[in-house]
Order: sequence, then C-alpha cells, then structure tokens
Amino acid sequence: MQDVNWVALSVFVFLFAFITWLGFAAANWRPGDLDQLHEWGLGGRRFGTIITWFLVGGDLYTAYTFIAVPALAFGAGAIAFFAVPYTIIVYPILFLVFPRLWNVCHKHGYITAGDFVRGRFGNRWLALAITITGLVATMPYIALQLVGIQVVVGALGISGTGLMADLPLVIAFVVLAAFTYSSGLRAPASIAIVKDILIYVTAFTAIIVIPIQLGGFAKIFSAVPEQKLLLAEPGAGSTGAYSAYATLALGSALALFLYPHSMTAILSASSSRAIRRNAAMLPGYSFMLGLLALFGFFAIAAGVGSLPEYADGFKQFGNNFAVPALFLHSFPSWFVGIAFAAIGIGALVPAAIMSIAAANLYTRNIHREFINSNPTDKQEAQLAKWASLVVKFGALVFILFVPTQYAIQLQLLGGIWIIQTLPAVLLGAYTRWFNSWALLLGWAAGIVAGTAMTIAVNLTPTYPLMIGGHTFPGYAALYTVILNLVVAVVLTPVLNALAPLRAPIDETAPSDYYA
Repeated sequence: MQDVNWVALSVFVFLFAFITWLGFAAANWRPGDLDQLHEWGLGGRRFGTIITWFLVGGDLYTAYTFIAVPALAFGAGAIAFFAVPYTIIVYPILFLVFPRLWNVCHKHGYITAGDFVRGRFGNRWLALAITITGLVATMPYIALQLVGIQVVVGALGISGTGLMADLPLVIAFVVLAAFTYSSGLRAPASIAIVKDILIYVTAFTAIIVIPIQLGGFAKIFSAVPEQKLLLAEPGAGSTGAYSAYATLALGSALALFLYPHSMTAILSASSSRAIRRNAAMLPGYSFMLGLLALFGFFAIAAGVGSLPEYADGFKQFGNNFAVPALFLHSFPSWFVGIAFAAIGIGALVPAAIMSIAAANLYTRNIHREFINSNPTDKQEAQLAKWASLVVKFGALVFILFVPTQYAIQLQLLGGIWIIQTLPAVLLGAYTRWFNSWALLLGWAAGIVAGTAMTIAVNLTPTYPLMIGGHTFPGYAALYTVILNLVVAVVLTPVLNALAPLRAPIDETAPSDYYA
C-alpha cells in the first residue's frame, strides 16, 4: 500500500470530527423526550420535506453504493447500470404505497413494519417472521458500510497488522455507537445533510474534471472494452443478460423500501404529504447514481488497475478499490480527503439508521410481544438504545472476523429474503383479504426457495429459470416473491374454509389509510 497521505488524512479527520460533534449536538435539535421510543427511534415524526429528503437519500445511497456500483461497472460493465432504473422504478411505489402506510402508522403509533402487520392481520407469528427477516437482512448491510470505511482508510495509506489494522474501524464504531445512543435518529438526520453535500460536490467535480483530464467522453468510452459497454446479446433459447438486467431492476425496486432502515426513514416524516413530495424529489439521487456508475468507466480509461502504486489496494480490496484509486490518481490530496470523507460519512449515516431500525424491531416486535408486554416508555426507549449498541457491535465483530465476501453474499441473500415481506406489508396497506397463515406459509416458501436458488448458483443473485426448454436468467428475489404470492393466494380461501368462524382481527379502519 502507498505511504500515508497526510494532507488527505488531515482533511478526512477534520470532517469526521465535525460530524461527530454534529451527531452529539443533534440531541438538542428539535428537542424531544428521548425516553420516548418514537422520539429516539423516529425523531418524533417531525422531519419535514427537506430533512426527509436528506435522510432517505443518506439512508439509501450509502458508502457501499459509492464504492460498489462503480466497482461493478469497472469489473463487469454495463450490467452495473441496472441500479439507475431500479431507483427510478422505486419512487412511484413510494408515492403510491407509503403515504398510506405513514397515515395508518401515525394513527395507531406503529413504529415498525412488524407493528403494522401485527395490527393489520392480528397474527403475532406473521409479525415475528417480518421482524426476523428485517433483522437478518439488516445485519450484513451494516457490516458492508464498515467495508466502505475500510476501503477509504486503506486508500489513505493507513495499514498495519492485528489491532492497528482494525483500530480505525473500532474508532468509527465507537463514534457511531455513542452519537446514536445519545441522539437517536436526529443524529443521522443532521449528518445526512453534510454527507449529501459532500457527495454531490465530489460527484459533480469528478464528472467535470476527470473527463477533461482523460481527453473527453469519446476517449473514455473508446478505452472501455466493447463487451463492457453493452449487455451481451442472449443466445438461442435464452433471454440472457436482458432478463437478468430487467429483473434485477424490478426486484430491487420492490425490495428497497421494505428494509427496516427505509421504513424508519419514511415513518419519521412529519406527514404523508412530505413523503409524496420526496417521491417527486428523490430521483435527483438517481441522477447522481448514474454519474457514480460512470466512475467505473473513468477508472478503466485512466488505467488505474495497472498502475503499480495501487496494486496492493486492488489486491486487498479487489474492484472496490477502483474509485479510491481513481480519486488518488486524478485529484490533489486535499480534495481526496473531502471525497474520502464523503464516503466515510456515507457509511455512518445508513449504519446509524439501520441500527436504530433493528433496535426498534427487536424492542417492539420481539421483547414487547414475547418477553415484557407492558414496559414503561422509558424502559422501552432504554432497551432500544442498548439493542442498537448490540446490533452495531455484532456488525463490527462480523466484519473483523468473517471474510468480507461473506458479508457481500449475505447482503445479496438479504435482498431475496426482505422481498418476501412484500405481500404482508405493501399489499397489506391495500387489502385485508389474505389469510394471515397463508401469508406466513407464502413467506416461508419464498425464503426457502430463494435461499435454495441462490445456493444453487454459488451465492449469486441471478438464477437461470427453465421453462418449456427456454432459459430465463433473472433475479431470484423476483421469482420467489411471485411464488410467495401464488402460495398466499391459493391457500387463503382454503384456510378460510377450514376456519370459517374465526373473524379476522384488524385494528385498522379504512379511513386510517387517508390523511
């Protein structure tokens, strides 16, 4: 690895210190009683349109996004751009469904998706399945944010063995744990503003400066191998990369706002109108994501993968080192410090929200449901604070002692698992027709089938589905949620017929879903 870049490191540390102070100061921003779970875990549901825009953007567009999407373009080419249409598809879903969910959750004091499912369908075991799915899908996601910090710390030239190698991650964990415990969701909401400003400055500067250095976009694209510029044409009897691209985009869009951290950011909004406005404004991040994906092509054209000074970085981090190497190659040290700080802070914001979301899930849908059904408000909030520390500690241990590849593979599985909550959560916002036990069996079928499909293709997300002698490679999440829905639809009338006298329990009323 290259020597320590002291200028970049100084800028990085200064900005990191600033957002640490901001995280603690956020406890006094729009002050509320942090011994109330909705104040600590949802910011009192008082974030308006602008703050929600920064919070949701900071939540969804993470450090790993900044690193991994260009890395995929650098290594695999055009398939990486599926991330752009998927983040466009997701916003109509946000506009249509989530104002309804916000309305009913605000009316009944629901804090998690598990709360909503428990109230809507009256089945604690279905709610538990939704909760466990959210927790399991979130843990590797937090770990991957720490991977983003690892990459930029390594790119700054900080290396070592044993404790010294892990010390920067431990420090980041302590900072994250402390300000999250102290300030709750207000901390990542305030830090997200700084993070997004830094990322936009970095992205727009890079998209202007680097093409000028490389001789223009024509030279950049001419330097990229042809097979990376376009999806490979499918062979006979197969839809090839075309169906893989389309199903990855659609399946990822359906899953995105089912993650607990996405739900937490949405439920912290001050009104359903703020959510609709965000659905209209958030495509601005999709535009930025398209720019980030181009960085992978910039790295190819700049030839950073063959430069000896970055060989150790690529050896240690693989293609994830493409963006740090590109910035080190293209910018002065002071700007490298700003760009790397944007990535590092981009790890803390979603990691904080994810840990809060996981803590909310455990507190409301496991501890309160199965251990202590009548805690005081202070006990509930305190338990959530401790649970958030445990979640972050678990993610830190995972990334320190388990190979990074496992975190990536588990995160891919997490997307396949979390989409299985779609029938109960998203369709539940519109209808109570489904039998809750049919939903639970559909969820189980989707989880088992999705896991089996992923294992069958060596823990990759694309599964070659064979139908009538034709092969349809596609995202296993989309295929399995269709199976999930078929099982739920078929079994609902069967189970209703077996227990016709059991009236469905629904705490909500149709009027609750409207402002």
